[in-house]
Amino acid sequence: MKTVDPGLMTSNHVARCAAISLVALVPALFAGCASDSIEAGAPTTAITAQPAPPPTRIVAARRLTESQYRSAIKDVFGPDVIVNVRFEPEVRSDSLLAIGADTATISANGFEGYFAAARSISQQALTEANRSRVVTCALPSEPAKVRNDPCLKQIVSEVGTQLFRRPIDAQMLTPRIALAADVAEQTGKVGSGLESALVSLLTAPDFLFRIERAEVVRGAAETWTLDPYSRAARISFLLWDAPPDRELLAAAENRDLMTEAGLKAQVDRLLASPRVQQGVRAFFTDYLQLDRFDGLTKDAAQYPKFSPAVAAAAREQTLRVVLAQVMRENADFREIFTTRDTFIDRSLGAIYRVPYAAKTKDEWVAYTFDEESGQSGVLTQVTFNSLFSHPARSSPTKRGVAINEIFRCVIVPQPPADVDLSQLSSAANTGKTVRDRLIFHRSEPMCSGCHMLTDPAGLALEHFDGIGQHRLKENGAVIDVSSDFFGSHIDGARGLGEFLRNDPNVPACLVNRLRSFDTGRAPASEDQAAIDAMVQEFISDGFNVIRAMARLAASPASFAVPASLTSAPGERT
Repeated sequence: MKTVDPGLMTSNHVARCAAISLVALVPALFAGCASDSIEAGAPTTAITAQPAPPPTRIVAARRLTESQYRSAIKDVFGPDVIVNVRFEPEVRSDSLLAIGADTATISANGFEGYFAAARSISQQALTEANRSRVVTCALPSEPAKVRNDPCLKQIVSEVGTQLFRRPIDAQMLTPRIALAADVAEQTGKVGSGLESALVSLLTAPDFLFRIERAEVVRGAAETWTLDPYSRAARISFLLWDAPPDRELLAAAENRDLMTEAGLKAQVDRLLASPRVQQGVRAFFTDYLQLDRFDGLTKDAAQYPKFSPAVAAAAREQTLRVVLAQVMRENADFREIFTTRDTFIDRSLGAIYRVPYAAKTKDEWVAYTFDEESGQSGVLTQVTFNSLFSHPARSSPTKRGVAINEIFRCVIVPQPPADVDLSQLSSAANTGKTVRDRLIFHRSEPMCSGCHMLTDPAGLALEHFDGIGQHRLKENGAVIDVSSDFFGSHIDGARGLGEFLRNDPNVPACLVNRLRSFDTGRAPASEDQAAIDAMVQEFISDGFNVIRAMARLAASPASFAVPASLTSAPGERT
């Protein structure tokens, strides 16, 4: 056992490797590690040589999400390769995981997980059933001939280009060929050498992070834009939640993506694929904060029907409903707040107390709630009502905060540190319903401002308990779901849904979130004009999310790099 300590790998130090103790093979994996992400010479690929591209600068790095990692492995090594890794928690910043990914790190324990996964993936990739996807030429049978073998270089170069989402250069390739040769000679097995090279690629910062590089716009020395390979990754991760395929990489290599026509051609091609559903799922998973289910717990005595199976089904239900609404021809995104059309499985049928007619417990069926159900799109699903409630009861305040922050981009201040929350549930507070018990907060000067912002929207959802079960009474008292929200009288979930559907803050907020999801950063002041233009286009397009994604992906302006990211000295490649 040897120790390698090149420093902690973070998105701000992408050229450094993780501090970790692993098997004796590991030190060789880090040969040339300091130059893994920073220096790039002439590309070594099977693609026809092109004129030297302009110099670039690293301007951002985002850790791959779990879904992006899994998609990359599936695309490169095949659908049968099992990914068994415990991913470190993702960080939510400015309401999005996509922004938090820019500051997410990989700890020593996290790198151990990635390394173990890389070993497993590489071994599976070289089995008889899968090796044809990786081994595309004839490797030598004698380990002594591996070091200068052109086939090994071809394999490592091709796989590295797919994993790194850009051509692998000589400084990245050379140490990995040396590693493969050393291992092959030591073990007497050519396959072991190749496996080690694949492990090295799978644990490289260039794979584990989405590293974006910018180049100077020709004729405008102070203006920077993403280079073609960074553009390819942006397009693919936005529309497919997956790395670029070979055709998109080829378009980047030929610099087609630096033109409006080339961009549009590739965006249209990606949109025509059913894989665009994965991109929509990824965005709405982040936008609706569905990752919160990972740590969600409910009081078993209060909600005996709630279980991990219900949580998983609720998340899937929301995504199915969203897909059904936004993927339709001329779809209006705002229908997610008012539709009574949904999908249920057996576990959700029990929560919603509706008949379930499918033959198997895992089968999904379409269902339309009746008017008396009070259902109003995502606001009344198990997802929203369970995520934004307490473990044993509903919470109008939590729901009101979520409605404002998720859908309206209105940030609600945190409560004062010295606020006395005991009054809400004290014996002296005899109100039967939560509306009665919240009167205390609305009457306290230090609390009233925020509660007047949050409680009206949350109280409109009180016909749904802490896991989304419909009810009309609480503790024997009839629940009042009427309220006044920003000058509008709303009555229950249906009224709230209609309010959000017509609220101009909602489409503006969605465009803001979509752009931040794509760029991985919160908007800067210099972005506001572009965002305002996107909002107007979104409205003109009938609130169609797919068209908004297409416009974003095909617009050269989307790849402009703010001066704040290029003003400081940066690494050049």
